[in-house]
Amino acid sequence: MGWLLSPLTDFMNMIAVYFTEIWGFLIFIGRISGVIVVLVGAILWFTEINSKRGKGLVASGILLSIVVQYFVMYPPAFALIGD
Repeated sequence: MGWLLSPLTDFMNMIAVYFTEIWGFLIFIGRISGVIVVLVGAILWFTEINSKRGKGLVASGILLSIVVQYFVMYPPAFALIGD
């Protein structure tokens, strides 16, 4: 009976590796997005073009960075399988 589960296990491991690669890419995009949002918000805020919108973007970028860092520290189970 153990030989019957081997192809299913291999398939699940392959899917987990793909999910891990996608997860890594999403974390990369999240980090870059957080930095860009904070920079654009700071430019809007400090040049006083639209300071209210700039403050909102800075706060949103910081919140995005905190959420991304949380998911880096506590990844889902499939991200731990591929490592």
